[in-house]
This record gives sequence, structure tokens and C-alpha cells, in this order.
Amino acid sequence: MRYFRLLVLGNGISAYGSYLNMVALNVFVYDATGSALAAGLFMAVRLATNVVSGWVSGRLVSLYDRKRLMVGADLCQAVALLTLLLAPDGMRVGLLYALAVVTGGCSTLSQVALRSSIPEIVGAEHRVRANALLVTGRSLAMIAGFASSGLVVAQLGYSAAFALDAATFLVSATVLFLLPVRTRAGADATGGGSAKASGTGRLTARVLLGTAPLLMAMIVIRAVDGLGSSSHNVALPLYSSSLDPDHPATFISQFWATWAIGNIVAQQVIGRATKKSGRTPGERAFALGACVMSAGFIAVFSGLPTVPAVIAALVAGAADGFTEIVYVSRLQTAPDEQRGRLFGLSASAENTGFGLGMLVSGALLETYSPLQVVAAFHGLAIALCAALLLLLVSRGRTGPAQPAEEPAGRDEPTVTEGRG
Repeated sequence: MRYFRLLVLGNGISAYGSYLNMVALNVFVYDATGSALAAGLFMAVRLATNVVSGWVSGRLVSLYDRKRLMVGADLCQAVALLTLLLAPDGMRVGLLYALAVVTGGCSTLSQVALRSSIPEIVGAEHRVRANALLVTGRSLAMIAGFASSGLVVAQLGYSAAFALDAATFLVSATVLFLLPVRTRAGADATGGGSAKASGTGRLTARVLLGTAPLLMAMIVIRAVDGLGSSSHNVALPLYSSSLDPDHPATFISQFWATWAIGNIVAQQVIGRATKKSGRTPGERAFALGACVMSAGFIAVFSGLPTVPAVIAALVAGAADGFTEIVYVSRLQTAPDEQRGRLFGLSASAENTGFGLGMLVSGALLETYSPLQVVAAFHGLAIALCAALLLLLVSRGRTGPAQPAEEPAGRDEPTVTEGRG
């Protein structure tokens, strides 16, 4: 853990740049084109790239040095932003879609590489604490990025926003490059891949379903969680406007601020609890946490008075942070040579769920209320979590937790290419 806090700082700075350019670029597209269709197409290209790059990133992370991949991903995003910044005004609109591909692909690659590397950087026994620190850093970056994006664009302009974005990626790349961390196990620590990693490169969802069904169930639930997340993101402005037509941003600000507080508190609590007990929650805790999270989001849209609604957002945020850490830590128990493919599959599933949910929930909100749409999507997640809990009970699990230092789940066979 000696160098990991510096890595968290660099990653948080990079995440701040990502959230800042998420807002600045979307607004810039609309201002430059005057077309909502063009803005929607930009988002669609980026989301589609996120989905496709999950599969590609899993293979790259399994074969090549992860530290170099993360540094390269940050540098590519910095160069792409600087190219947009220096391009003549007439060329900027055409470059935007290329930028969407670069930022979407590189952000997914960086996330998959980092998550796959955590057990090797800090040791398997410290992975939950490390994940808690990492997610806390990204949560703070999200708050700062979304909060400052409007001010930066309004006061300094788009060019300053793009330059600041590029600088955050350059800082992150520099921190990563200078840190003496190992991102791959054993003989592969210096990078370059291995025959074993290449063999597991053909790991597919079908193989995973046959060899590690509980991991596959968790990935499916995360995809459905993406549907739920998109529904409350799309529904929130409509619901907030119905509560206070004159000040629609008030409830949105309260919601996200409270969600973030709950998210960060939960991450800190689970990190400290794991350090003290030496055990990390498992599949049962993941399913229960996801149920509480979805129920909290549904409650937010149920017409509660302000104080109970804020409490529901706090609970939803805490459960969201808890399940994120449990999920990532569980996937990290897979062998190192298989971990990249698992996180690549997970990234594709989560981005597919979120992208599909944005389209479907937007269409449904033309006919149904925000509560109905959010309850339908999050209700599906609750149903799947309940089914997972019943499966765990029927299998006679003795408890929801497993030792943090175990390299793999006790009841899950090792995922091996060619089985199932």
C-alpha cells in the first residue's frame, strides 16, 4: 500500500478530467452544431466504443504490461484533447466523433487494466481496502468534475476546459509512469504476456457460465444495475422539475450530493472493517447490497417529503458504494491471467446495460411516470438479486464472507479455457 495512495491521487485527477470533459464535450457538441441529434450521436458513439472496447481491453490486459497500457491510455486521451484544442474551428466538429472513440476506448482500457492489477499492486489481502480508496477517489472526482464543469466552461471557455482536461491526463500518466508498482503476477511482472495468458484469451461468456456460474450471475446483475442506473439518471430531471418547476436543479443537487456522501461513507466503512476483520463480504452481501440500492432509488422517486427522500438517496448511495467494492473485490479473486478477461466482459456488460437503458427509459418516459420507469428497471434488478440469494441458500452456503487473502472463491471452480 506504500505507493498506492499516490496511484489513487493520479487516478482521481484523471477521473476528474473524464467527468469534466463528459460535460464540456457534450455541451460543446450541441453549441457547435445546434443539433440535439448530433449531441445524441456523440454520446451514442462514445457508449458504443465503451461496449466494444471492453472485449478488446480484456484481451490486451491479459497479454501486455498493464502499467504501460494505463500510461498509454492517459497519453492518448491527452493528445486527442490537445488535437481538438489546436484544430481550426471548422475542423473541430468532425474531430469530435474521433475523440469520442478515443476517450471511450481509452477510459475503458484504463479501468480494466487498473482493476485487474489491484491484487498484484497491494497484495490480495489488501485488495478491498485498495478498492475502497480507489472508488472514494473517483467519487470525489465525480463531484468535483460535475460541480466545476459549468463554471469552467462559463468563465474560461471551451478551450480552457479542453486544456485542463488534457493536463489531468498528463499528470495521471506521469504519476503512473514514475511509480515502481508491479501490475502482473509472477513471471509476467515485467509485461509482454505469456502463453498461459494467451490461452485464456479465448475466455467467453459461455465458458464462464459453465465454469463459474456465480461470477456470471454477478456480471449479469451488474448489467441490469446499469439499466436501473440509466433510468434514474434520465428520470431525475423530469422528477425534479415536477417537484419545483421554478428551481428544477435544487432536488438534483440534493440527490447527487447526498448520494455521494453515502457512497464515500460506505467505502470508508467497508475498507476499515475489512482491515480489522481480515474478511471480505461475498456473493450474499453483494446481492443484499444491490437490493437495498435499488430499493433506495425507487423510494427517491416515490413522492416522499424532502427529508425522507434525501435519506433514501443516502441509503442508495451507501449501498451503491458497498456493492461496487464487493463486486470488484470478488472478481479480483480470479487468477491473474484470467482477471483481465473477466473485467473486460464486466465492462462491456455494464456499458451495454447503461446504454440500452438510456434509450429505453427515455422512450418509456414519454408515456409513463418517472416512478413507474425507475421502479420497473430497478425492480428487475431486485428480482435477479432475490433469485441469486435463493440460489446461494439452496446451495447451502455457510456464510456471506470469505477470507480476504484467498486467491479464489471457495465454492467456485477456477475458470479455465476449454471447459464447460
